Order: sequence, then C-alpha cells, then structure tokens
Amino acid sequence: MGAADRARLDQYFTSVRDLDNRLQESKGWERKPKPVVKEPEPQDPTSPAQYMAKVANMYGLVRLAFETDSTRAVTLMLDSVSTPVVEIKGTTISDGYHNLSHHGKSEAKLAQLRIIDSWHMRLLADLFKGLRGVQESGETLLDRAIVLYGSNLGDANAHSTTNMPVLIAGGGFRHAGHLAFDRNQNYPLPNLFVSVLQRMGMEAGRFASSTGTMSGLDVTKA
Repeated sequence: MGAADRARLDQYFTSVRDLDNRLQESKGWERKPKPVVKEPEPQDPTSPAQYMAKVANMYGLVRLAFETDSTRAVTLMLDSVSTPVVEIKGTTISDGYHNLSHHGKSEAKLAQLRIIDSWHMRLLADLFKGLRGVQESGETLLDRAIVLYGSNLGDANAHSTTNMPVLIAGGGFRHAGHLAFDRNQNYPLPNLFVSVLQRMGMEAGRFASSTGTMSGLDVTKA
C-alpha cells in the first residue's frame, strides 16, 4: 500500500483500539462499588413558582455528583424563561423573567430583576461553599473542579450577544477578580475555553474562533 493508504489504515486501527479502551473503562466503572450518600433525597418543589428552591436542589446534586465521583462533567441550564411567577423568601415576582429581562430601562422591572439575579448569585455562592467544604486528595473539591457560569446574552434588553458576562471559579486558577476587555474590539470568549481545556490536560491550541489562551488567567500551581 502507498503511504496515504497506510496512514488511513493506521488511523482506523487506532480509533478501534481507543474505542475498545473506553469500553473496558466503562465496564470497570459499572462494577465499581457506588458510594453511600448520607444526605436526604432532595424533594422537587410542588410549585413552579419555587424556582429558586429547585435551583438550590440542582446545585446540591451537582456537588454530590462530584463528591461521589458519579460523573466528571455536569452541564446545567437554568431555564427561568418559562417560569411566569417566582416566589423568593416571601417576595412574589409576578412578571416573567423573560419579560423582565426586556426591561426597556423600566426601574420597576429592573428592581424585580435585581431580586432574581441576586438570589441566583447567592445560590451560586452556596455551591462554591459546598465544593470548598469537601476535601479530596488534600485539596478542596472546588480547587479540583472548574465551574463556568455565564449567559448567552451580553444585554438581554437589546438581545446583544457581545460583551457577555462570564464567571469562572475553582480549577486552581489564580482568580484576580474582574477582567475587562475592549467592548468594541471584542475579546474572543473561546480563548477562555482553550485555557480551560488545557487546564484539564487536553492538548488543545484552538477552539472555535479563539486566538490563543485567555489573557490574565493564570494558574496557582502546575
């Protein structure tokens, strides 16, 4: 065979070996004794208005999933668009989150939006606290996990998809606070994803429209 055919055949056999290795690893995980969780089973709120209670439950499950090594990756979408009414500590937000996000600079809508978003941040802080309270191999679970929290819009009122706010925690990064970039010459968000991939041990140099790793995001240790 020619060189091109040999390379193609080698690529095929390599992919078959990789698949076989992953199947063997999956079998090992299936037979591994599962940890015993001593916490009570979370109860799903009876009313859709108890949306924040549901978010708190989901964050609790995320922490337990990592703590018990049930998974190494979690994706959670907070779908408050479909929640018409939200009850927060005795305060009823009667307008839907989606409508409030299109506030038109109405102070009445912005005030309700602040209540909802403030509680989202409190619950996220509780997740960080929970992860920090778990020790694993001499480190906190927060140090051994990367939490990426963001939005698909930079300004929901204008449906703008630029200058999006993104929060990253844990992962052994040196968190220096707020990094701001040129709002007109937008800094590519995929640069952050490249930094995260490399921190996870993946030899990735590019992702989507990235131009490199993220400027200003350093690690505390190798």
